[in-house]
Amino acid sequence: MGARSSATRPRAVGRAAGLGLGGATLLTVLSGCSIEDWGSAFGHFGWPGRGISLQAHEMYDLWIASTIAALTVGIGVWGLIFWCVIRYRKRGEELPVQTRFNMPMEILYTVTPILIVAVLFFYTAVVQTNVDKLSKNPDQVVEVVAFKWNWQFNYRDGMGKDANTVASTVGSSDVIPILVLPVGQTIRFEETSKDVIHSFWVPEMLFKRDVFPGNVRNVFEVTLDKTGRYVGRCAELCGTYHAFMNFELVTVTPDKFDQYLAARKAGKSTQDALSAIGENPYATRTSPFNTRRQSHTWNAPETVAAGK
Repeated sequence: MGARSSATRPRAVGRAAGLGLGGATLLTVLSGCSIEDWGSAFGHFGWPGRGISLQAHEMYDLWIASTIAALTVGIGVWGLIFWCVIRYRKRGEELPVQTRFNMPMEILYTVTPILIVAVLFFYTAVVQTNVDKLSKNPDQVVEVVAFKWNWQFNYRDGMGKDANTVASTVGSSDVIPILVLPVGQTIRFEETSKDVIHSFWVPEMLFKRDVFPGNVRNVFEVTLDKTGRYVGRCAELCGTYHAFMNFELVTVTPDKFDQYLAARKAGKSTQDALSAIGENPYATRTSPFNTRRQSHTWNAPETVAAGK
């Protein structure tokens, strides 16, 4: 009787530990913590942040949920490893019972990974489809034209290369181009390049897409949901002054955007139109790089700016 009790005690301890871990996990899930709460508590698990668009939020949620799922599986595997190390440690010279196979266990550890991968694949496909989804009638259409080594943003009256430009902003070595967009509306970007491959990237959008020359027009859409100012960059090595291709994205309310676009259509400059809606007329998050140089000395004073 005593031998039987001592043999069953470790199994009881193992079951209790398993029930305790499962109960703790269930309580955590039922505690009402959102995906954003989990991400914020653990530094977003290496992700830049929640982002400033609805599409960015979906990608963020997928990342955090996948990381939590991976950690849950990892904790379970580590727990089983340590439990086996303790439960089945060597207690003498007698050889333990040898089991050739355990069909239920083999089915379990074959089916479980397949189910996990299938679930992750499903949600990844859903998010990717939503991020790449194009609407039939976007609220705003912006043509992004990249060139060595700056940006041109054209506000269009329709979709496609045959649409008309109603207002345009062109950057220079002295003035950072500013792209003004409304929140809460569907923004369609149509990208083209005048020379080489560039890449349109606003880190807070958690998304970038290459800009190709020729007849290729890359297209994507976002719906911004947070006002503010954000630095945009070229994310494709495109030549000597690649690092100088900064721009600033200014997201405003729809009313302010309508006022801004009306001012641009009336002939006002980007700076005057920004001042008219109470925004700083120049970039505040980034500034032009110093392109002044001599034949053998970079950033030398009292020289003519390169390209002028």
